[in-house]
Amino acid sequence: MSETTLSAADLDTFRGWIGREEHAADVVGVDLVRKFQATFDRPADPLQTGDVAPRLIHFCLAQPAAPTAQLGEDGHPQRGGFLPPVPLPRRMWAGGALTFHGDLRVGDAITRTSRIADVAVKEGRTGVLCFVTVNHTIAVDNEVRVEERQDIVYRGTEGGAPSKAPPAAASGEHRRAIDPSPPFLFRYSALTFNAHRIHYDRRYATGVEGYPGLVVHGPVQATLLMNFATDVRGTPPARFSFRSVSPLFDNDPVLLHARKDGDSLKLWTARPDGPEAMVADAAW
Repeated sequence: MSETTLSAADLDTFRGWIGREEHAADVVGVDLVRKFQATFDRPADPLQTGDVAPRLIHFCLAQPAAPTAQLGEDGHPQRGGFLPPVPLPRRMWAGGALTFHGDLRVGDAITRTSRIADVAVKEGRTGVLCFVTVNHTIAVDNEVRVEERQDIVYRGTEGGAPSKAPPAAASGEHRRAIDPSPPFLFRYSALTFNAHRIHYDRRYATGVEGYPGLVVHGPVQATLLMNFATDVRGTPPARFSFRSVSPLFDNDPVLLHARKDGDSLKLWTARPDGPEAMVADAAW
């Protein structure tokens, strides 16, 4: 097993993780909600216990807290534990789907149950890819408020230019420009206790991983699109799914787009004149 290939035996080993569960707990604190809203430039009136918390704030809750000495060079915790120890060096949150059965509220004590649902290996344009699917439930007093499927992808460092440049993203009926500044990206990394250096360490992101700038987190884009959908329709969606298509960096503005699709919204992010970066569907 190397950092660029996975054998059938490796896959059999990693598929042994299917069914593993992890349980965690946290509290939707006033301070977390205040900082979350400030990070996304959202209004945060004086908060009281029982106020509705913003959607996707659960991405910030019950995050793993590995000791600093146990972080890898890239800032991720060392491989193993709940997730299978896939040796491919690049790990990304590729997408997910969420169903909201109710709101999280300020002061709620939440429990999160996470279960490895699937492990699969595919051959992609840039080499071998390993996909790990994790199902999460977020509950308050044993009442499930959020069901989530999280798609994680591992890949090697091989690049490879596409056969032709992807087309520029279409323009939506609704549009909004966002500045993915380094302070914005750093604040989100801090909120989620995410030490992955590609989001805040420019020298590492460009010099070691070869990116042209700091990488805009997938969950950041998902939250921006969730907020945009909420603003367009006036109420947060009950179902939301998203998928990363291409990366975004801090060098250019992020453009949010939305268009009606029956009773739902199609949403996507892109840089100016660039291809779709994340695509999402919101339904009420």
